[in-house]
Amino acid sequence: MRSLVPLSQSPRTNFLNQRLKARLVTLICSFSLSVALSATVFGQGATIRYAGPSDVGEGGRWERAKTEEWAKKTGNKVEYISRPNDASATLQQFQQYWAAKSPDIDVYMVDVIWQGILAPHAVDLKKYFKEDEIKQFFPRIIENNTVGGRLVSAPCFTDAGILYYRTDLLEKYGYKEPPKTWEQLTEMAKKIQDGERAAGKGDFQGFVFQGKASESVTCNAIEWIYSFNGGTIVEPDKKVTINNPKAIKALETAKGWVGTISPKGVTTYGEEEARNVWQAGNAAFMRNWPYAYVLGNDPKSVIAGKFDVTVLPKGGDDGKNAACLGGWQLMVSAYSKAPDAAADLVKYLTSQETQKGRAVDLSLLPTLPALYGDADVLAKNPYFKNLLDVLQNAVARPSTVTGADYNQLSTAFFQSVNKVLTGGETPQNAVSQVEKTAKRIVR
Repeated sequence: MRSLVPLSQSPRTNFLNQRLKARLVTLICSFSLSVALSATVFGQGATIRYAGPSDVGEGGRWERAKTEEWAKKTGNKVEYISRPNDASATLQQFQQYWAAKSPDIDVYMVDVIWQGILAPHAVDLKKYFKEDEIKQFFPRIIENNTVGGRLVSAPCFTDAGILYYRTDLLEKYGYKEPPKTWEQLTEMAKKIQDGERAAGKGDFQGFVFQGKASESVTCNAIEWIYSFNGGTIVEPDKKVTINNPKAIKALETAKGWVGTISPKGVTTYGEEEARNVWQAGNAAFMRNWPYAYVLGNDPKSVIAGKFDVTVLPKGGDDGKNAACLGGWQLMVSAYSKAPDAAADLVKYLTSQETQKGRAVDLSLLPTLPALYGDADVLAKNPYFKNLLDVLQNAVARPSTVTGADYNQLSTAFFQSVNKVLTGGETPQNAVSQVEKTAKRIVR
């Protein structure tokens, strides 16, 4: 086991020069297994190098143990490579390996928004997964992971935006169920906020979410716009749709929350800032990812047992429920010297048995709908029963269709949305600016 090491710190595109060769020698020498030993092992069974979650945390240690379990069952060997916690740093390092066509990593754990970038460097997993096996995964994730008809990665565990709500406060203020639309949320949040502040909680908020200029608000804003039937900025057929009245209305609605039911500081909030306010008992509603559920129900939490989760609201009665798709996938490198064994490891790590283990031990969301009815999974994570509809309605960001240019599009989008929230730009100007960037990218 070792940490992922960049192939090069230089931005030059010529990865075959002497400096890279020297760097690769150093990289290979850092492996815990020597090159000579690896050659012997390949004669007996493959040695697969897997770049998985950082083993500093529980998730990485669990994942490494699973790879070793596979190795014992198959007679192969695994070298577990701990990738950085930061997704951007991870992508930068992976791209260096791919640009060099390096065989030094066989299996990569990749973000759901990297599919267009990694596609040229990935094995088509349709060669290894039968059609009925592929159909067992959530269709929205398979669609996201399919580029040019090729399945470039297999779903490992997933994520999606959800609405958290205080069950005790809804009951206190006469509400029998959570809001179905954003308009209802706005009304309910205001009533609860006013009541709690009048009772002495001056810093109580109606609704907290992620509004800072980052990928966090990209996820939130995609949900708002899609819920109002405003599209996903760029559609799968590359049509740019962001500049439309429904997208504008969605942004106007969100802007109206800031300083009324949401603090002005929400424009600087990421996931943890929103969770901290929520978990301190100072918000009626929160948009966040499922990870916050377990933390909120910690015995030491002041809101433990006082909240539940549901799908995010629709944009009006004719709108849709929308949940931004997140999560991590596994790809086999096109440059692997042992693609068959690497694909077998991917199948093992995405199998029902392994995904059930992740759900029970780590509370990570499976990518197989069948597990959301599993008794053992629900015994450990009872709130999973509310997430099946959420994940069936998951909305992918336009990363597959924009490929390597997705970061440019997302940056333009989250900067414009943040300006709308802070009052620095009108929704109409924001969608116009994003439209220009999107059209340059997909032309």
